[in-house]
Amino acid sequence: MPKILIVDDDPAITELIKSVFGLEGYESIIVNDSTLAMETAHLVNPDLITLDVMMPKLSGLDLCFQLHQDPKFANIPVIFISAKLDLESKRKALEAGAKAFIAKPFRIDELLNTTKSLLP
Repeated sequence: MPKILIVDDDPAITELIKSVFGLEGYESIIVNDSTLAMETAHLVNPDLITLDVMMPKLSGLDLCFQLHQDPKFANIPVIFISAKLDLESKRKALEAGAKAFIAKPFRIDELLNTTKSLLP
């Protein structure tokens, strides 16, 4: 069963995403504090990570860059799920190593299709 690390500072969003992934049989781990995401990633060894762009303390863009600098996570796909839709944010997300960028509010089918396309 693939493990997905969900990182977003909004507990309602993370619970919704976890529920959607649960319907497909994915195991989801939630982190609502981006500063704890690296530590959690090392503990759970996720197969995929979702991030928000705008989070307090450590932005999703900075976290994505840090994750992809770590050889353990360099090849783990990252999906940004964010309300920050400007082209600059999308460009920075892809430069930081993201494989996809989904707009909030997201469509469930888009999230699941994107996730399935990135998992082995």
